[in-house]
Amino acid sequence: MDYSVKQEGKFRYIEEGQGETLLLLHGLFGAMSNFRGIIDHFRNEGFRVIVPILPLFDLDLLHTSVGGLQKFVHKFIEHKDLRDIHLLGNSLGGHVALVYVLKHPERVRSLILTGSSGLFEHGMGDSYPKRGDYEYIKNKTEQTFYDPRTATKELVDEVFGIVNERLKVIKILALAKSAIRNNLSDELKEIDKPTLLIWGNNDIVTPPYVGREFQRLIRGSELHFIDKCGHAPMMELPDDFNVILKQFLLKLKQTEPVG
Repeated sequence: MDYSVKQEGKFRYIEEGQGETLLLLHGLFGAMSNFRGIIDHFRNEGFRVIVPILPLFDLDLLHTSVGGLQKFVHKFIEHKDLRDIHLLGNSLGGHVALVYVLKHPERVRSLILTGSSGLFEHGMGDSYPKRGDYEYIKNKTEQTFYDPRTATKELVDEVFGIVNERLKVIKILALAKSAIRNNLSDELKEIDKPTLLIWGNNDIVTPPYVGREFQRLIRGSELHFIDKCGHAPMMELPDDFNVILKQFLLKLKQTEPVG
């Protein structure tokens, strides 16, 4: 189904369902379709699912960075006065979520990362912008997934459109370079929120060993691998992803103090 995009000032976002807040942060080539499986499932499971549309191409070049996106997310969360958030990020969105929880832990109940940058990634932005070559873009987009059929024509067309605009290409490169520079290995030990890591066993952008390193560095985090799955598990195998996420959230609820 299509979701209505709400606009409040400079913020555009989707909001579905009622209950505990599940805030989803998309990646560099993210679209609302990436999170369709999560939204459709959890809005009927007692969650208020919110997806802010990150201004990947709207910030000035100086602020087109992981830090600039984190500031935008902070302003959005303050604007909506969100608290006890279950914060979920994929790819670059995971990186932004990590920086946010390090700076504003008081707003976060739990952290969920899937294919997150922040430690190491084969930077998509380094090789994506090959303008005008549709077949090349199609192949690169398919490599994001274990099953290339997950890269629908709609998704390939969207990526192709982005990389054929010169200013957008410059901003993709700026974000990719910012993600590489902004390595969080020394800071992850400061995170003390319940953390769930869901990784595709066949992710070639942030390979499985990256998930294991996140688990080693984030105290008490739990790591789950999904087989025959690439860089966007919530998109490629949404049912498997939702089972793992639901168990994690249910376990959190059971450990909350009564009264």
